[in-house]
Amino acid sequence: QLAFSLPLAVAEARAGRGGLFREGPPPGERRKIVATALFTGALFALAAWAYVLGFEKVGAVNAAIALQICPLSAASFQAALFGRRKSRLELMFTLLIVGALFHLATGGRWRMTGLSPWFAVALAVPLLWAVAHVILRETLIGTATTPNEVTTSRLVIVVALLAPLALAVDGPAAVAAAAMAPMTQVFALAMGLAYYVELLLWFHAVRHIDVSVASSVTVPAPAVTLLLSMVFLGATAEAYQLVALAGVVAGLLGLMWASTRRSRETPAKVGTGFASGVARKQRDRASSANRGLPE
Repeated sequence: QLAFSLPLAVAEARAGRGGLFREGPPPGERRKIVATALFTGALFALAAWAYVLGFEKVGAVNAAIALQICPLSAASFQAALFGRRKSRLELMFTLLIVGALFHLATGGRWRMTGLSPWFAVALAVPLLWAVAHVILRETLIGTATTPNEVTTSRLVIVVALLAPLALAVDGPAAVAAAAMAPMTQVFALAMGLAYYVELLLWFHAVRHIDVSVASSVTVPAPAVTLLLSMVFLGATAEAYQLVALAGVVAGLLGLMWASTRRSRETPAKVGTGFASGVARKQRDRASSANRGLPE
């Protein structure tokens, strides 16, 4: 992923684009971008480790369904940041999602004794993603940083954190053997390109729409994972997995519908707190620029 992101990053740097390399950025903007990159990069590194571990321990289908809590996590974090309360209808659909995930985590038995502790690792991934993505969206909106700049900085930090960890846990011999294995490198190239393109498209998307809305587009992903697992891995779909998938999809679609309904019925209100202060500052800057006035 990092190798595929570098050519565009170098081209942007030579052209003076982005938040780090352009001339004359606002005071403190570079420090803000670097601080955000370091913090969110650490979150992404931890999420990458939990992602692989979660898929290994709970299975591809279960982990893919667990990841669908990402829109709920993003919406909850944005609600906390912007001070917006959920309606009763939204809370009802939220409880449906939580119930479906509990049904999945307990293997359809609805008993705490059947709750897999590794399922918590899989659930940690969308929580970490949501926090990082919401923060990065504010950076993309409020600064001149580009989606590829965000992607590259994320990958640099993830590699810097996970490479020493791999050497310490697996040992240099195992890492060298993986680096020399042809099939492993073919897989790495294919997945690296796919994930890089996915990240680039993702950050372009969240620059224009809320993270929770963008995450909701990925709702059908578990169904695709289930189908591919059956075709290539010989997996079988259990009844409790299908029930959980249906519950999660119904809950997320219901949340989208309830949110859209509320936004149409309720006039926009001016928020309070940090987020509204940022929004007001951005509006003031835009207004000043339109009038030709200094900020």
